[in-house]
Amino acid sequence: MVEAEALPTSAPHALAGGSLAATAIAGAIAMAVAMGCGRFSYTPILPAMMADAGLSPADAGLIASANFVGYLAGAVLAAYGWAHGHERRIGLAALAATTLLLAAMGLTSSVLVYSAIRFLAGLASAFAMIFVSGIVLGQGLLAKSEHVPSVHFGGVGFGIALSSLCVWAAPLAGVAGLSASQGDWFTGALVALAGTVLVAALLPGSEHVGNGAGREAPLTWTRPLTAVTLTYGFFGFGYVITATFLVAMARNPGGGHSVEFLAWLITGVSAALSIYLWRFAVPRLGLAGVYAAGLLVEAAGLVLTISLPSPYAPLVGGLMLGATFMMVTAYGLQIGRQLAPESPRRALASMTAAFGIGQIVGPLVAGWLAERTGSFALPTLVAAVVLFCCGAVVVLELRRIGAALGR
Repeated sequence: MVEAEALPTSAPHALAGGSLAATAIAGAIAMAVAMGCGRFSYTPILPAMMADAGLSPADAGLIASANFVGYLAGAVLAAYGWAHGHERRIGLAALAATTLLLAAMGLTSSVLVYSAIRFLAGLASAFAMIFVSGIVLGQGLLAKSEHVPSVHFGGVGFGIALSSLCVWAAPLAGVAGLSASQGDWFTGALVALAGTVLVAALLPGSEHVGNGAGREAPLTWTRPLTAVTLTYGFFGFGYVITATFLVAMARNPGGGHSVEFLAWLITGVSAALSIYLWRFAVPRLGLAGVYAAGLLVEAAGLVLTISLPSPYAPLVGGLMLGATFMMVTAYGLQIGRQLAPESPRRALASMTAAFGIGQIVGPLVAGWLAERTGSFALPTLVAAVVLFCCGAVVVLELRRIGAALGR
């Protein structure tokens, strides 16, 4: 994932200067393209893909996992210093590749080809997120701005909401000869292209990354760091099941396209606001306390997703997923960096690896269970139990983690 050292813990103030504002906006747009369109648009398009290409839940899980394998590979590769000084160029190239790969998804109906494209899309989204984030957060840190990270990471939620709007608007184009999923992918590609052009115009050079490519000391595995890394990995398993199949779950009970659209739109809007809103709890609970609270709230949201009647279940599930997953992701990484001050990049690589493994396993397990039980209720319940256990572990270790963080 990304280096989250600049995440705020106090109330925001205005962006200092037009250049900083442009950088923050460039970061938000890049996150919308790389993550909202390139990575998370698979969720709202999945029901149409399953109908058009005859995909089973297991097929859908396999394709989703291929994307996460690519993301894991890209994140680990990007965690080292080989690209130092070329971050802007690589980030923009990754956004351009994301655009092409979105369009490529509309040109096939093969599970194998889908999986290969999604693997490459995962690689591109990881490169775009990490290298662009290094520039944006680096400039925000130099300016001591607390607002830049919220704008930057809020772009992920904005992109999720935008992907929902793209799927809703794609049929309005009325392009003859295209299936529903083809129209969705091509519309997403056009939006990603426009976003890439805007980022190229607004994003400053790589000199704002700082000295992140230097050699680090070997990583020391303390008990707090081990606990946070393990819970972060299992969080990847738990959150991704709903993040992958929420819209498909909304369609299954006969909720209709309106519920699908609203569920994913609510997810995106709440994700865009989540880091800004959760920051107000940090002074009272501390970073580790907020991290634990996010895990427990998301676990409760998953239970509601399968226990509430339709159409409320996917709407509430989307709200609670969006309200937690970006905050847990960003604050978890910030905690990891602070627990390993002498080797922050190695800590990020380890946490990213754990998170990535969880993301890879989650859709495979969920797809397999859903295919055998005929619904996504059991895999969602499994995810909820996993997230609840993660939150409980962090609560039990809260004193040690807090002491290690100096809080």
